[in-house]
Amino acid sequence: MTTTAVDLTQVVQRLRDLPALPSIVLDLISSFGREDVDVTTLAEKMSRDQALAAKILRLANSSFYGLPAKVKTVKQAIVVLGFDSARALAVASTVIDRFGGAGRPRVDVAHFWRHSIATALCARSLARQAGLDQDAAFIGGLLHDIGRLVLAISFPEQYARVIAEYDDTGLSAVELRVLGVDHEHAGQLLAEAWKFPPVIQRAIGRHHAPAAADLADIPGVVHVANGLVHALDPNGRMAGVAAANLGLLPEQVQAVCRETEGQFEEACRLLMQD
Repeated sequence: MTTTAVDLTQVVQRLRDLPALPSIVLDLISSFGREDVDVTTLAEKMSRDQALAAKILRLANSSFYGLPAKVKTVKQAIVVLGFDSARALAVASTVIDRFGGAGRPRVDVAHFWRHSIATALCARSLARQAGLDQDAAFIGGLLHDIGRLVLAISFPEQYARVIAEYDDTGLSAVELRVLGVDHEHAGQLLAEAWKFPPVIQRAIGRHHAPAAADLADIPGVVHVANGLVHALDPNGRMAGVAAANLGLLPEQVQAVCRETEGQFEEACRLLMQD
């Protein structure tokens, strides 16, 4: 098979052809990290979008939250869940819907999102233990590998070769060799295009090797969460990294792993539901 490498200009051009997000979801994304958020206006917009409103109500009324009474309106859901959590769930479920279809070349989309959801849950739990922004960690964890789908959808022939040549040098190394760009960089470009705050962009773009200044912030949380989910070992190397960089005790990391496992199947059922 003969393929040619791509350049960043081509990646940026192909981003425009990816499934578009609704304008309200882009508004929600742009509100991450801002202190001047007009929650009332955004809640009204969320209520008027029937598809988004249905998602939020389904999530709010699920056993995942175990609310004592049925939530009937988006405004009630936002009051009960909190705006930050409702926003994160709305963004997460919409992105999964847009990128959730089958037929991607050599990419098991269901497996991809199950790993991403596990990483998101783990990142949120780690962030709570470390006193960091839980919802930013959740979104960073959910989308840390989104560049894989960007490349697979945009450059199917080249990405089929990436999968065929995958070896113990690691996925990013093979992507760079075949495509000239890896999934971290492609994912960060998408996060920039969607106007996520810089800390989430960095969490996606450096999830394998965060900068030193980010080790105790959201990028470091996502890095550790990804490692813990891959290893499934609360006593392994990534647990030690979490303890060192995030100031957590071993028992806190073990609690994070237990919580992630306990929430995982229900979160997958909700977020990946058609």
